[in-house]
Amino acid sequence: MHYFEYKDGGLFCEDVPLEKIADEVGTPFYCYSRKTLIRHFNVFDSAFEEIDHMVCFAVKANSNIGVLHELINAGAGCDVVSGGELYRALKAGCEPQMIVFAGVGKTDEEIEYALESNILMFNVESSQELFAIDAAAARTGKKARVALRINPDVDPQTHPYISTGLKENKFGFNLDTAMEEYRLAANMQNIEIVGVHQHIGSQITQVAPFVDALRKILGFVEGLADIGIDLRYINLGGGLGITYQDESPPLPQELAKEIVPMLKKSGLTIIFEPGRMIAGNAGVLVSRVLYTKQNDGKSFVIADAAMNDLMRPTLYQARQTIQPVNQNGLDRKKIEVDVVGPICESGDFLARERLLPRVRQGDLLAVMSAGAYGFTMSSNYNSRRRVAEVLVDGGRYHVVRRRESMEDLVRGESLAGE
Repeated sequence: MHYFEYKDGGLFCEDVPLEKIADEVGTPFYCYSRKTLIRHFNVFDSAFEEIDHMVCFAVKANSNIGVLHELINAGAGCDVVSGGELYRALKAGCEPQMIVFAGVGKTDEEIEYALESNILMFNVESSQELFAIDAAAARTGKKARVALRINPDVDPQTHPYISTGLKENKFGFNLDTAMEEYRLAANMQNIEIVGVHQHIGSQITQVAPFVDALRKILGFVEGLADIGIDLRYINLGGGLGITYQDESPPLPQELAKEIVPMLKKSGLTIIFEPGRMIAGNAGVLVSRVLYTKQNDGKSFVIADAAMNDLMRPTLYQARQTIQPVNQNGLDRKKIEVDVVGPICESGDFLARERLLPRVRQGDLLAVMSAGAYGFTMSSNYNSRRRVAEVLVDGGRYHVVRRRESMEDLVRGESLAGE
């Protein structure tokens, strides 16, 4: 459920008309509903209330510190994958002991920053990374808490670019070699083994892959106990999908019904890393129609938002619902159009062969379900300024990131010799 709905023909975010924000902030812009964010977090969190658990929001999904601050105040921790995301999490007020650090390519600088910040744990993905963390801990005089990421070789039935739990993926240790990696970690002077980590993919719309992966992980945990390695945490990652068009992903309660009985027996604290499930349907991208045109009978809507603002349709062939912000006066008969942006690439589109009302120059469009992996994947390609981000809270809105200026585009650059 989300709080974007039509009132008298106009699309509102909570109690604020998107048209009002467009007039005052300009377009394009991302708009997030605080009420939706908190509702989704609470639904997920409460689904697992029977077990000791932490919900660490995946910062990669939406890293705006205004958004993070609201989730942290609601009780969320943070799952980070870079030094920059760690900085954002701390800046937004997250307690270090509620932060887990994942990612296959942590640098020495990032590792030391995380150690000095006293985060809860690293999710370790390779032997060389394990040695790097041990060395960094020795340099800083810290003890590094770690969970090794296990690749359970379970097919999550999602887009191959966001599948992360198969043998051919770059992430984690294969199950058949992971035991030796734990033995290696157990003998390192500056390493404290505290958990095990898995994450099989993103936008998963079935419960079965989670159950299959968990069954393998729980068996592995038992094997660790047999060799004297006792854990405190099982990190199950994230990946629960959302509805973009006609998907029917399981609700958190449905996932909990299947896995909580399995987890209760472990006696361990369970960490979850949801991102898309919390933020995806809590945001939209609002864009204004610049022009409409036809080429040999094919209809195009040229919007002021582009692939640099929302990469998912181009990168993943993702289909996200597009709705007119104001339905009043529109022809109810729909026509097939491509919604494209101003970038000089044929791959610059927000939708292809989509049935939409016949919109006019100056009309506003809302790309729905854009709260996750929207702004965080945006760029300055074609020297386009990154857009504003707005957070709505009831009847008020706050610009939580201003639109970039022309000066922002060249900040940090200089002419040779200057």
